[in-house]
Amino acid sequence: MAEPKLAVCRKNRSSSERKRRRALVQPVAASSPMARKRPSSDGEGPPAETPFSNDSEEDMFGDYDSFYGNDSLIAQVADIEHKYLQDKNIDVKAAGEIVLGNLQSGVHQKEQDNFSASQNVVVLKSDKEGACQMCDSDPADGNQELAESALDDLPSSQLLCFEKMDELPSASRTSPISEGRNECVNSFSDKIRDPLSYAGAEHRDRPTDSSSRSKCVLFKSESLKDHLKSAMTGNARAQTLQVSKTKQLKEAVLSEEIFVARKAIESSSLDIGPFYGLPSKVKELFRQLRGIETLYEWQHDCLMLESLQQRKNLIYSLPTSGGKTLVAEIIILQELLCRQKDVLMILPYVAIVQEKVWIQGLSSFGIELGFLVEEYAGSKGRFPPIKRRIKKSLYIATIEKGHALVNSLIETERINDLGLVVVDELHMLGAGSRGAVLEITLAKILYTSKKTQIIGMSATLNNVGDLQKFLQAEYYTNNFRPVELKEYVKIRDTIYAVDSKTQNGFAFSRLLNFKYSSNLEKADPDHIIALVTEVIPKYSCLIFCPTKKNCENVASMVSKYLKKEFRAHKEKEKQDLIKNLKSIGNGTVCPVLKQTIPFGIAYHHSGLTNDERKSIEEAYSAGVLCLLACTATLAAGVNLPARRVILRAPYVGNDFLKKSQYKQMTGRAGRAGIDSAGESILIAQEKDKHLVQDLVHSPLENCYSNLLLELTKGIQSLLLSLVGLKIAVTHEEVDNFMCCTLLGVQQQLLSKEKSFSEIIKDGLENLIEKGLLKGGISEKDHNSKSTLTITPLGKAAYKGSIDLAYCNILYRELKKGLEGLVLESNLHLLYLSTPYDMTSTCSPDWIIYLRQFNQLSAAEQKVADIVGVPESFITKMASGQAIRKNVDNAVVNRFYLTFVLYTLLKETNIWSVSEKFNLSRGYVQNLLNSAASFASCLLHFCEVL
Repeated sequence: MAEPKLAVCRKNRSSSERKRRRALVQPVAASSPMARKRPSSDGEGPPAETPFSNDSEEDMFGDYDSFYGNDSLIAQVADIEHKYLQDKNIDVKAAGEIVLGNLQSGVHQKEQDNFSASQNVVVLKSDKEGACQMCDSDPADGNQELAESALDDLPSSQLLCFEKMDELPSASRTSPISEGRNECVNSFSDKIRDPLSYAGAEHRDRPTDSSSRSKCVLFKSESLKDHLKSAMTGNARAQTLQVSKTKQLKEAVLSEEIFVARKAIESSSLDIGPFYGLPSKVKELFRQLRGIETLYEWQHDCLMLESLQQRKNLIYSLPTSGGKTLVAEIIILQELLCRQKDVLMILPYVAIVQEKVWIQGLSSFGIELGFLVEEYAGSKGRFPPIKRRIKKSLYIATIEKGHALVNSLIETERINDLGLVVVDELHMLGAGSRGAVLEITLAKILYTSKKTQIIGMSATLNNVGDLQKFLQAEYYTNNFRPVELKEYVKIRDTIYAVDSKTQNGFAFSRLLNFKYSSNLEKADPDHIIALVTEVIPKYSCLIFCPTKKNCENVASMVSKYLKKEFRAHKEKEKQDLIKNLKSIGNGTVCPVLKQTIPFGIAYHHSGLTNDERKSIEEAYSAGVLCLLACTATLAAGVNLPARRVILRAPYVGNDFLKKSQYKQMTGRAGRAGIDSAGESILIAQEKDKHLVQDLVHSPLENCYSNLLLELTKGIQSLLLSLVGLKIAVTHEEVDNFMCCTLLGVQQQLLSKEKSFSEIIKDGLENLIEKGLLKGGISEKDHNSKSTLTITPLGKAAYKGSIDLAYCNILYRELKKGLEGLVLESNLHLLYLSTPYDMTSTCSPDWIIYLRQFNQLSAAEQKVADIVGVPESFITKMASGQAIRKNVDNAVVNRFYLTFVLYTLLKETNIWSVSEKFNLSRGYVQNLLNSAASFASCLLHFCEVL
């Protein structure tokens, strides 16, 4: 690091210490008008305190008790002037010199006191000019320094006045009327500014004629007192800096330290510490809080990649449990601490976001992260102690929230503040509507900011070339796994090892050795109990099931047939877990969990509330629970490894398993540092044997763009926001942007019926027809230069993140609500805030529907008529009668969800509401969260309109 050009070292002292040091420099200090105390009336005894004092740091006179110790400066000037002007033989010139001499003496005396009392040491260094230091052995230089520092203690308005006078041209400063006055005033100010050089010049250049003397005589009638009053009034009117002298000096020190730090950061090496450019405290905290002593070899190699050092975009891919996240965390800390840029970390599931809050400051590691910033800022010798300059943000967001944040940064022109974007599970680009939103987000970042680095990580990637081209990224991959994974397939009672070297891909391993009774064989035809009892309770086990109901059934079945000895393992901790779940459920515990937890077994799926899931995950990680029956979302959402992973069937719901899903599930087998190996066992039926063979040996699926498949959340949403954010406002600009998307990279895979440009043109025309965009697109020239603009409705849609599939419906319902909004209760408002996208997952219980409808007041039943849900329809559906009247099922389902929210608003207990509507409590909680989010979108939508 280059030696700083300016270093200012200040030694702060208390006010009492400063007063003691002033006493040591008497009698010089006593004669200083700026520092001395008001004397007693008889001139003897200790000096009296001034009646006015100000301890505020904002006092413009620093440490002095008042501007002047005794009589007013103006009064003294008037007395002196009156005394010497009484003698008619004293000319005006001499009188002026006497007055100025007295003032100059006061300034010199003040400066001596100020210099004696000050403990501040100022050293100026320059690489070229050497050093300039204050030296007592050179009186001329010392006096010069003191004279110059006289200006430092003037009020900031006075300094500003001098600066403004210097900036003005001489012609504008001097007029014929004021020329004489200015000469005398300049004489006065020059003596204050440079008394030594002025004195010499006065002897050399004293005029021989009386011209200057006569000019002073011209305005003799205006007293020096009046003149000083006028000058001081002008100073008072000048703009005053709202900071004290002390504060200005501190800011100067801070600015220089920041300059030095920035020079270090901008140098070729960003090494600010021994741990991959980070302080050693980072390494220590990883050890303490995460149990990480050293990095794997691949992690070291990846962090030392030249592409990372050059801030190129990077994709890296490894098997599950290989330690990908740690590399991302170190890169994030480098960006936050070294480069001081904002970071966005995009995670595919809310569960993962909740798991990563340590780095947001909400858990122990997050608190340590705040400490880490201060530890970094205060490290010795490497960087200056500036805690205030670490003000950058780490945003951890789901795909949807990340997209909203990027839109906001682009709109406010702050996208370049985003130094790094990290994407976990990059293969999510190919996952439906969420993949489309992720693609849109990354494309916008790539197009609008050339300074933002993108890091994508994934365990499952195949057509990585397309992704590299899309993200303009380098690629790193490794097959490292900290624990060996052994894959097996079970058909009937035989277990086969997955072996690509054999003819059919399977090699015989062993037969199950477990005696089944006839009753147990009927209850457990797939031999799940035999497989789990080989590992639990000593080791942990996960069972992935096709459906949520199957999870509960498997957990209940296994606990029913386990021996009673399993209850004794960590019995007290299990009881504590049940008490905790009871507290979460306001006195209620799921009967299935109440049955299974004493055996160390639980289920895990979206039917649980967030708090329940968190308690179960913590109990599993602590070894209190040894077996979880879970859905596939746990494989992608939560890092809970196990000694053995069992796939209950090669299905997710009714769909056959994909290779990426299979890899994610089996990748949970084997815990680093605990197990020597991990095992996965896929239970298959004879009829599915060939499908299973293809599954385990096939390559990973390719990742394809979903912008066209997800029309309203994909390409239409993108085109609308491009115009709304003014990223692209002509057809030609839109075409250029679209070529930078993953869809643009893969456009050769599109149908040959239409070109890529024609597809874009159709999308723009569709938005114009819907009234979301304005502007013409030439039929003859697709690259028309005509400008597209967004309509108020279009702006409301993208500002509110409204799915364009529901935009016009929402607008119609809001306009209809304006005509007759029923405000006798919250029911009508709740209906408008009920999210559209949950209606497809709703299957009303018509008996419950009718019961809830009959409990409504007359005004509330009127709401049902207004939205389009007649009572006759609900009655006929509940009684099983034929329906002739055409009713919109989406509206009916949405109103049923409104009933759930309305009941929840009145009762507030998720458990009781879920039981009343025969819904899972997790579903009710998800409905509540979705409604809150949609209400926020609705608010932004209405604000624009």
